Amino acid sequence: MVMDKLGSSLQDALKKLVGAGRIDEKTVNEVVKDIQRALLQADVNVKLVMKMSSHIKERALKEEVPSGMNPREHVIRIVYQELINIVGKSADIPLKPQKIMMIGLQGSGKTTTTSKLSRYFQRKGLKPAVVCADTFRPGAYQQLSTLCTKLNVPFYGEEGNPDAVGIVERGLKELEKNDVLIVDTAGRHSLEADLIDEMEQIHKVAQPDYKLLVLDGAIGQQASEQAKAFNDSVGISGVVISKLDGTAKGGGALSAVSETNSSIAFIGVGETPDDLEKFEPDRFISRLLGMGDIKSLIEKAEETLSEEDIDMEAMMRGRFTLKDMYSQLEAMNKLGPMKQIMQMLPMGGMGVKLSDDAYKVTEDKMKGYRILMDSMTEEELLNPRMIGSSRIKRISMGSGTSPDDVRELLKYHKMMQNAMKGLRGGKFNMQKMMKKFGM
Repeated sequence: MVMDKLGSSLQDALKKLVGAGRIDEKTVNEVVKDIQRALLQADVNVKLVMKMSSHIKERALKEEVPSGMNPREHVIRIVYQELINIVGKSADIPLKPQKIMMIGLQGSGKTTTTSKLSRYFQRKGLKPAVVCADTFRPGAYQQLSTLCTKLNVPFYGEEGNPDAVGIVERGLKELEKNDVLIVDTAGRHSLEADLIDEMEQIHKVAQPDYKLLVLDGAIGQQASEQAKAFNDSVGISGVVISKLDGTAKGGGALSAVSETNSSIAFIGVGETPDDLEKFEPDRFISRLLGMGDIKSLIEKAEETLSEEDIDMEAMMRGRFTLKDMYSQLEAMNKLGPMKQIMQMLPMGGMGVKLSDDAYKVTEDKMKGYRILMDSMTEEELLNPRMIGSSRIKRISMGSGTSPDDVRELLKYHKMMQNAMKGLRGGKFNMQKMMKKFGM
C-alpha cells in the first residue's frame, strides 16, 4: 500500500474515537497526539503538523456537529479535511494532445515514471510517444527503449549520441503524429550548472506544455529545495512522487511540495506500468484513513475490464453462479494485487486489517478455487446445487485436490451469493457514507 505504515498509524489513532465512550477534550487530545506522532514519523514538516493539530483541536471542540452525523464521525471528518489541506491541491494534467518534459535528479525514478506516464495516457485512449534525451546515464536509452517496446509506445532516441538538444528536436519531429509527446531528460546526482543549462536548452527547443518534476518518495523534506531549484530553472507544472508504495518518509515529499506553490500531479504506487495514479487529495487521504477509494476502483475497472469480463447486472439481480464467481476472480486478477484492490474498499480499512502474509494466503486460495472450477462441467458451474458427494470426489481427483477443498469452495460461493443479495437489498449504502464525509 501507499505509505502503509503511516496509514496504519492514522487508522489506529482514529480507532480510539470509535471505542471512546464519549468525545471530550481528553479524548481529542489523545487522538491528536497519536496523529502527530504518525505524521512526524512519516517526516511531515513539524510546523505543518503543529498547525494541523491546532486546527483539529479547535474545530473538534468548538464546531457544532452537523445534523445526521454523530460526534465521532464529526471528528473523523475534521481529521480527513485537515489532512487534505496538508497535501494541497492536485496539478491538473488534461487528457488532450500535449508535450510534457520530465525532469529530476538521477535515481528519482524518472525513466520508469516516464514509461508509466505513457501507459497512463494510453489507458485513457490517447496515443503517447517518448523521446529519450537522457544521454548522461549509461543504460538510460536501453532501459526506456525496452519499457516502451513492452507497452507498444513509439520511441525515439539515438544511442551513443551526446547531443540531447538535437535528439529532442529530431525526435519531436519524428513523432509529431502522436497525441502526447513525453521527453525524458537527463538527471545528475545534484543540480549542477551543466544540467541546468541542458534543461533550459531542451525547454527552449521542445516548448513543452507541462514540466513534471519527479521526486523520490523517500527523499523527505529535501523535496522542497529540489522543487524550488528546478522551478527557478525551467518552471514546473507539477510534481510526480515516485516509490510511494510502502515508504515511511513519503510524508516529507508530500507536505514539502505544498509549501512551494507546486502541486502533485501523479504518485507512483508500485512497480508495474499501471502503478501510476493521478493524485487526488481526497481519494488519497480517504485510502490512507482506511475509508477506501471506491471512485478510483471504479475507474480502474472501467479502464481494465470489458463487459465480457464480468456481468454485474446479472449478479445484482440475484443469480450468482460458480461461473459468475470464476469471472469475478479472473476480473480481480486483471485489476492488480489483491492488497491494492482490498484497500480501495471501505471494509478493507479501519474495520479489517490484514497482514501481507494473509493477503498472500488469500491470493493463493483464489488461484486454487480457479483450478477447482476448471475441473467442473459447464452444468455444474451454472448450477452448484447439483454437486453432490460423487461429483465432489470426481472434481477433487481431476484438480489434484481433496474433497474438503471442493466443499470449501462451495461454502465460499454460498457466502458470496448471500453477499450479493445483501448488496441488492441496499444494506450497504456506499453513496450515503461518501456523502457524509464530503467525498
